Amino acid sequence: MPATALALGALALALAWPLPILLSRARWPARSPGLALVLWQSIALAGGLSMIGALFAYGLLGFGTNALAGIRSLSVHAGSGAVPAGVTFGQVLALAAAFLLAGHLLLNLAATFLRARVQLRRHRHLVALLSEPSADRPGTRVIDHEAPVAYCLPGATTSATVLSRGLISLLEADQLRAVVAHERAHLLQRHHVVLLAFRSWRSALPWFPIATRAETAVGLLVEMLADDEARRQVDDRTLAMAIALVGSAHGPVTGAGDTGAADTGAGETGPQGTDATTFAGPDHPFDLLTPRLRRLVVATPRLRGHQGFAVLAASAGLLALPTVLLLA
Repeated sequence: MPATALALGALALALAWPLPILLSRARWPARSPGLALVLWQSIALAGGLSMIGALFAYGLLGFGTNALAGIRSLSVHAGSGAVPAGVTFGQVLALAAAFLLAGHLLLNLAATFLRARVQLRRHRHLVALLSEPSADRPGTRVIDHEAPVAYCLPGATTSATVLSRGLISLLEADQLRAVVAHERAHLLQRHHVVLLAFRSWRSALPWFPIATRAETAVGLLVEMLADDEARRQVDDRTLAMAIALVGSAHGPVTGAGDTGAADTGAGETGPQGTDATTFAGPDHPFDLLTPRLRRLVVATPRLRGHQGFAVLAASAGLLALPTVLLLA
């Protein structure tokens, strides 16, 4: 059990600092954003499990020689209200911290989703009042605004893609088709759920810099995934022109240096603080556009089969490792 607590603590430390830093600076996520997104989710889940597991394993030291025996002993003594001889105050404190941390993360996740649902309902009501259905694009609303803006509004039963008249007048037909395909990819792949989960992580641990870095990296990855879906509809040059035109309409599309794709982008929550995901617009950071444009202009081959398998294996291993360490 002491070795288990130490191993889980070391794993939590590795997942809290060096591994996310290395991943956020890597260039390969731009080649296979879907695999990189899976790995980020594994790091977040395994990191939370490791933190809770390390506290739990240390707290159970006085209750049994292994985790299962400790859990059985803890349930028996909790029912009687007695504490076994040899259990220290620090171990009791660690158990309490493990339960409090788990409860805090779960409650924050629920609160984030409920808050987003209320904001999204309000935004959908405003869009219904201030826009009109598109005559030739089902599921699309058009707002009478000169700024070029496009974003999606997810819903449990119905979703909508919102375009401004400024966007429609700015882009050519193929470019506009790319924008619509990008936004519908966000809706079909439920990217808002992924972004909400990472926003909840950052909100629950605001003092945790890796949580902010992870949310930023994931925000860029979902944009790349939506771009990849749009590339099925149009060629790369057309999509790149659409991104550049919409981005430059709100200001200069500045470079972000050579720090790596996943380290230069940021996700956004869409207009009025909802969980809409915008193609580009006032809420879209310009430094997010550069890595997206780079992978469209410069040939970026996808990871090879064995490389993709290695990423998936690493993701699965990270998820399984905390449980294996705790129960072994």
